[in-house]
Amino acid sequence: MQKAVIFLLLLGAVSEREALHLVHLPATSNVAENSPPETAVYKFAVNLSASLSPVIPGFPLIINSSPLTKAFKVNGLSGTDFEVVTSGKEQLDFETGPNIFDLQIYVKDDVGVTDLQVLTVQVTDVNEPPHFLGNLAKGLELYIAEGINPGFIYQVEAFDPEDTSRNIPLSYFLISPSKSFRMSASGTLFSTTEFDYEAGNNSHYLIVEVRDSQGLKVSTALQVNILNINDEIPRFTSPTRVYRIREELSPGTIVANITAEDPDDEGSTSCLLYSITTINNYFMINQLTGTIQVANRLDRDARELRQNPTISLEVLVKDRPQGGQENRIQITFIVEDINDNPATCIKFTFSIMVPERAAKGTQLLDLNKSCLDNDSEAPNNKFNFTTPSGVGSSSKFLQDPAGSGKIVLIGDLDYENPSNLASGNKYSIIIQVQDVAPPYYKNSIYIYILTSPENEFPLVFDRPSYVFNVSEVMSARARIGWVQATDKDFPQSSIVYSISSGGASLQQPNIFWINSKTGELQLVTKADHETTPTYILRIQATNSEDTSSVTVTVNILEENDEKPICTPNSSFLTIPVDLKVGTNIQNFKLTCTDLDSSPRSFRYSIGPGNVNNHFTFSPSAGSNVSHLLLASRFDYTGRFDKIWDYKLLVYITDDNLLSGWKKAKALVETGTVTLSIKVIPHPTTIITTTPRPRITYLIQRENMYSSSAWYVPFVITLGSMLLLGLLVSLIILLAKAIYRHCPCKARKDKKPLVKKEEMKTTKRATVVETIKMNTVFDGEAIDPVTGKIYEFNSKTGARKWKAPLTETPKWKESSPQGTTTHRVTAGEGMGPLRTTNKEGDRLSGKGQGEDAGVGSRSEDGNTGTPKNKSSTPTSMASPKPHPGK
Repeated sequence: MQKAVIFLLLLGAVSEREALHLVHLPATSNVAENSPPETAVYKFAVNLSASLSPVIPGFPLIINSSPLTKAFKVNGLSGTDFEVVTSGKEQLDFETGPNIFDLQIYVKDDVGVTDLQVLTVQVTDVNEPPHFLGNLAKGLELYIAEGINPGFIYQVEAFDPEDTSRNIPLSYFLISPSKSFRMSASGTLFSTTEFDYEAGNNSHYLIVEVRDSQGLKVSTALQVNILNINDEIPRFTSPTRVYRIREELSPGTIVANITAEDPDDEGSTSCLLYSITTINNYFMINQLTGTIQVANRLDRDARELRQNPTISLEVLVKDRPQGGQENRIQITFIVEDINDNPATCIKFTFSIMVPERAAKGTQLLDLNKSCLDNDSEAPNNKFNFTTPSGVGSSSKFLQDPAGSGKIVLIGDLDYENPSNLASGNKYSIIIQVQDVAPPYYKNSIYIYILTSPENEFPLVFDRPSYVFNVSEVMSARARIGWVQATDKDFPQSSIVYSISSGGASLQQPNIFWINSKTGELQLVTKADHETTPTYILRIQATNSEDTSSVTVTVNILEENDEKPICTPNSSFLTIPVDLKVGTNIQNFKLTCTDLDSSPRSFRYSIGPGNVNNHFTFSPSAGSNVSHLLLASRFDYTGRFDKIWDYKLLVYITDDNLLSGWKKAKALVETGTVTLSIKVIPHPTTIITTTPRPRITYLIQRENMYSSSAWYVPFVITLGSMLLLGLLVSLIILLAKAIYRHCPCKARKDKKPLVKKEEMKTTKRATVVETIKMNTVFDGEAIDPVTGKIYEFNSKTGARKWKAPLTETPKWKESSPQGTTTHRVTAGEGMGPLRTTNKEGDRLSGKGQGEDAGVGSRSEDGNTGTPKNKSSTPTSMASPKPHPGK
């Protein structure tokens, strides 16, 4: 440490003798304005210290300047020689900038020895040539539009750096003279002619020179470009203005190509836009290429083209979508007709009805009235007809004249002719309608001729009249016969038969029915010979053309179809058991009649029920009156007979006059009579009188349930349930009414207040029963006897102690206000208070005594008297009834 201190002291002593310093400074130097970089300004040297320590790299340097500038820097020439030069970072301008700069140059060596000196630099003035402003010094391109009037184009501006006040004028010249331009002495450039871009020479190169007062000069280049503006209208180049096109060209077909050029674009067509300004439905134009195409169907034969086939359009061409130049031309399209429509008819199938008696030569059809060709011009709209063809029609029909389409009848059309019937009176003709111009379109026409029949023959029945015989026993719907009418006209139309009159009786409005299609006559119901033996009918036959009538007689044949009717039809008879054989039983007889049989044709017989043949009729045949006789005796003692009541079924048959072989074939009718006979036994000794037998009719009825009457029990059950519901609802309403209008009795305690034995021993003791009630107590008062608070109901008068009592209260004297003595019966748990007073306070609850005595209940529930009670009980006033009770 001591060595270092000694070294520094020695070093300081040496530096004091020879210190580091700058040689030739301070000093003053000059530099010309606008000097380029690295221009030498001033040279100086550095004298090293005695230690010969070198200068630190980067030193010396300019650490400060006045005024501040970066226009200078220090360059090293050797270890101790240096030079101040211009840096080029700032331009030294005598006219505009500072002229004197004080530069502080600082140097430092390795041991830290420094020195600082000032170099004063003066900027000297230099005569400079004029300068152009801005980018004009580097040259300038000018643009002017074609077509503008000659005149001012541009003002060239320059300045003299030496003339800071700008008082000395500069001179301007065009080095390369031009007929189209001139320049004034003040630098204004003028055009002397109007420029046309399309004429060529669209760019002009000019040299402009400017000089100051001392003859210094500078020049720059100006290039004047002529701008092309849109000042020329497009020109159409397509020569055609009228186009003839065929109809029915497909949409999209190109029919014209409109071309144009733009002079402003050197004849180019790429920037032109085409459009059709005329409203139309047939054409469209490509706005870029100008080609016109078909947009919709061109039908020469329809709408406006049929009247006028010429379509005029205006085509517009523009050189830009908006604004710009435009041009228009008119073009015309003529649509030419072609044979594109075949001849057509209103219909291609014709049906003609021709009367069968139509005369020959009659024109049946003129096809020209039904056919046409829709083409608009001849010969495309002309047509004719081919020769008719058809099996069997050539001999009956003809086209006259040929190709005219007029069909004429030349043959016979009699409907009933067998040959015509064989063809069905129907004829077919095929004929073709065709164009007379290529491509000769054809259409086939089918003609059907039908012969219409006429009413040539009348409608007649096959007989002038009809007679039918009908047995009266024939049943309903039985067939009687047929009537038939015919009409020789063809076709045979259906005939309808009807009964126009007749066929009625007193009992039936219609006895007969006829089948309207077949003419079959039938019975509606059975006929009765005895009522009407003969019917006269008028039957009518009708078809679509005629009507005819015929008389029909229907005879009703008599038959044995009536049953014998006897009186009486039924009877009840009684006979004694010992009646003699052959006796007419109670003078009973049958009297019989038959509408279609004689009285001698009856025969009598007894069917089932005539056990042991005890009964018979006499006479048994040949008479209409017969008597009932006893044929044999009754034997009940020998048990031969056991039946006492006989049911006889008597048969009366009207076949007595018929022989045996006729009975098998003849109609026989049988009537019946029912007899009830009761046999009366012998009377016994016990019976003193024989009462006249009585007939007792016992009618038994059994109620059988039918499954089809299911609704009966359902209705009964439903009605019963409804009645039961009504009864229950009435009972509920009645109970509610009683509850609202009648006082409700308080519920008794489960335990009796006083036992029966004690009730017997206790006399004139009134037991006050305490009952708990769910009552709303809306008031409080102090009991004058006990002095305790109780609650009461202001409406019913019911009371209760506010707090439960712990001991049985004692009887107290009445209050000074004059209230009567209150008696309380205490029980298990204090209930509502029962009191009486002279104001008539109501005693609430049930079981109030009639006497004034009060009984008390002990802990076990037995009644007793208070300890201070005398032998004569004190009477109590009975409570007044509550107004609501």
